[in-house]
Amino acid sequence: MYLAALSFLAAAALCAASLPTTQLHGEYVEARTADVYTGPCFANAETGVTGDLAVMGWKIETGSWQGVSLDGLSVMGVVHASGTLGDLNENVYPVKAVLIIDDQATPEQRLALKGFAQRMGGQLLADVVRIEYQPIGFTMADNSIHTMRATMVAGAMAKLETRPLGDRDQICHNESAWYPPLTPTDHAMPAYTVAQQYSGLGLGQTWSSPGKRSAFVASFHLAE
Repeated sequence: MYLAALSFLAAAALCAASLPTTQLHGEYVEARTADVYTGPCFANAETGVTGDLAVMGWKIETGSWQGVSLDGLSVMGVVHASGTLGDLNENVYPVKAVLIIDDQATPEQRLALKGFAQRMGGQLLADVVRIEYQPIGFTMADNSIHTMRATMVAGAMAKLETRPLGDRDQICHNESAWYPPLTPTDHAMPAYTVAQQYSGLGLGQTWSSPGKRSAFVASFHLAE
């Protein structure tokens, strides 16, 4: 009986150790300075000329990063690449990044949000030159990514706003999602960029790039 109890406890401990301590889901939005929904002629005209700047953001609905709860918190990444983001024929590195972390997060949550964003952003967020703490607001129409109407604002430092693409947004009528999203997503849909701006420090420039077919709205989940 004693040995059986020990075996049961050991098995339970092993099972608990194997459970993921990182498991999150929520919404994601990004916008760049080059169209992502476009035709070949327009994409080729922008490659190497623009598209080296982007703003991205995650709104975590529920979940934990390495055991730290991040329910309801947000984090944004702003990047300045060396080439057109998403161009497989061009080296876009080095890339400099700024992280904007929800100022409602505790010190432990701030570290977790940084780790989460860098995990999702990969090499794009590897070289973080500056971290800011701002109030981050996120809204999505009807609480559904299918509306493609999302707004994410970090104080006066960064803003993303999107709307659905329509027939009036087609120019050559041969458009498609030319580039994939910059980070892992579920159900990503291209959207029209109503506003994309960054006015902070760290990247050597600020910008405002509205009025482009340059956004994605998506959901995400991560479990490991």
